[in-house]
Amino acid sequence: MACAESDVDLWTIPLVALNVTVRKKLGLYLNPKHTVAADWMAVAETMGFTYLEIKNYEACKDPTKAVLENWQARTADATVGKLLSILAQVERKDVVEDLRASIDEDVRKYCESLKKKAEPPLQVHEVDSCVPRTPERFGMTTEDDPEGAPEMFDAFICYCQSDFEFVHEMIRELEQTDYRLKLCVFDRDVLPGACVWTITSELIEKRCKRMVVVISDEYLDSDACDFQTKFALSLCPGARSKRLIPVVYKTMKKPFPSILRFLTICDYTRPCTQAWFWIRLAKALSLP
Repeated sequence: MACAESDVDLWTIPLVALNVTVRKKLGLYLNPKHTVAADWMAVAETMGFTYLEIKNYEACKDPTKAVLENWQARTADATVGKLLSILAQVERKDVVEDLRASIDEDVRKYCESLKKKAEPPLQVHEVDSCVPRTPERFGMTTEDDPEGAPEMFDAFICYCQSDFEFVHEMIRELEQTDYRLKLCVFDRDVLPGACVWTITSELIEKRCKRMVVVISDEYLDSDACDFQTKFALSLCPGARSKRLIPVVYKTMKKPFPSILRFLTICDYTRPCTQAWFWIRLAKALSLP
């Protein structure tokens, strides 16, 4: 990636590089309706959102945030460079000029994090003794082969602790029936002692064909669930591979996460469709 160079090509930097602070500042500029300057609606239209989609975003407290999240999730072209180009196209160069230093700083930190991930961990001779060590990407789950064959799964289950009872039901319905699916449940399958973010990324990207997201009010407050969901979405822009499947199993008081609104969901809260719930979910997870 161009991060290795002194002059970074912003067209290669995904929108996920921009942190919460910059996104909030974008909202401060774009959320208010202007009679002369283009607002978030003009940006959304230039990004390719339809009239009906834009009208729905009007109900959001922070429509700029919702537009950015959904744009990031639905297209591989959602890059920092593309965003700056769109802002210039709608004649909001004032936003670009005011936020450029903060954007460049976010990009710098993003590139540094990629570089650190690419670098092999330091080996300390006194600790790494004559006993052969299992590489970090192996020996992560309970059934990993010590010789190096990784354990593979049909789906990674993204959940918060308060929803674990439903995860148990999911295990019974999908693993212990004729479906014979293999689920990756972090508390059950992942061995302790390694970096949570490294393991999670490896499992979602390389070990699991899909990810089931158990949506609840508690899920919305979970940083771990937020990371897992956004990481999975970044791997399948536009949901082309049907990689991420949202599941709702109980009534929610909080709004459904806007970043997942463009995906079809599996809803357990409707009594009239409960009989089909596990069949639909199992078939979705069984796809190649």
